[in-house]
Amino acid sequence: MFSQDAFSRVRRAENKKMAEISHFLQENDLSVDTTIDIFITLSRHDRLIACGGIAGNIIKCVAIAESVRGEGIALKLATELINLAYERQCTHLFIYTKTEYESLFQQCGFSTLTTVPGIMVLMENSATRLKRYANTLTQFHHQGKKIGCIIMNANPFTLGHRYLIQQAVTQCDWLHIFLVKEDTSRIPYEDRFNLVLQGTQDIARITLHRGSEYIISRATFPCYFIKEQSVINHCYTEIDLKIFRQYLAPALGITHRFVGTEPFCSVTAKYNHDMRYWLNTAELASPPIALMEIERLCHEGVPISASLVRQLLVKKAFSAIAPLVPDTTLSWLKNMPQRGSSPGASLSPSSAFATGEK
Repeated sequence: MFSQDAFSRVRRAENKKMAEISHFLQENDLSVDTTIDIFITLSRHDRLIACGGIAGNIIKCVAIAESVRGEGIALKLATELINLAYERQCTHLFIYTKTEYESLFQQCGFSTLTTVPGIMVLMENSATRLKRYANTLTQFHHQGKKIGCIIMNANPFTLGHRYLIQQAVTQCDWLHIFLVKEDTSRIPYEDRFNLVLQGTQDIARITLHRGSEYIISRATFPCYFIKEQSVINHCYTEIDLKIFRQYLAPALGITHRFVGTEPFCSVTAKYNHDMRYWLNTAELASPPIALMEIERLCHEGVPISASLVRQLLVKKAFSAIAPLVPDTTLSWLKNMPQRGSSPGASLSPSSAFATGEK
């Protein structure tokens, strides 16, 4: 690098500098990812020549001016981003990037988890962490011809979720439930977890698992280098389901995955449709998994959904919410704490997983 080169840190509130970053990203066919709260920039003679951002434990929006590529700047930028993440107590890092940058980040100590060929790659700063996580799941392995799985947000937990669990467990020797790990709504993750735990205490042969970064959240999935929403949705589906089928499902011996029918959200309906392909395709060497769609539970002819409950919650229409949720959920919603506090957390198990074995 030139002696005039200078790294800087830019926070989202610095509007003038953010405008410069936005313009630079556009020149490199990228857009600003709104989840990023801090960028690292590299300038030469007061002109921006490289940048990258951090959103939680995900590195995003890495761009290098074409005129300086080949100077070793990418490796130095990646190093600066990793050091910043470590300062922020984020030691488990992911990066979603274009396929052509895969070798660059391999030089920085990142290993490939899975790819969408020709479009994007998901990497993390460990060659063994995913395998080690999958190995921890094996302690919850149960014998049986049919081992089921449900992955849900439960934001909040409704009678529709409970019905799906009840229907699934009658068709399985054991049922594993994963709660997607994100904390971006008014209902904190710990409280969502506890509402599911409380709402399923009477159901036998289930294990409730905390989610992990390996069950991909739409809230953190990137779109800053993909222009078409349909392509974004395709990439999300492929990456999420490849990891599930190749690593998580084998660890637990999962043979069936259960979902509710989706009459409202076209994106989720398409995900369910594509899921059938990725759980069964011979492209992947892992054992196939059967997709089971359960007809949604209705109230007065309308399918119960968490989104409807959230809409009613804005109006504080608790009499309308009552027939849609378990009593434990209704009680929590009526006494809903301010965002950031989590009184239900004291009810949560201290272990990494909660077992609903009866």
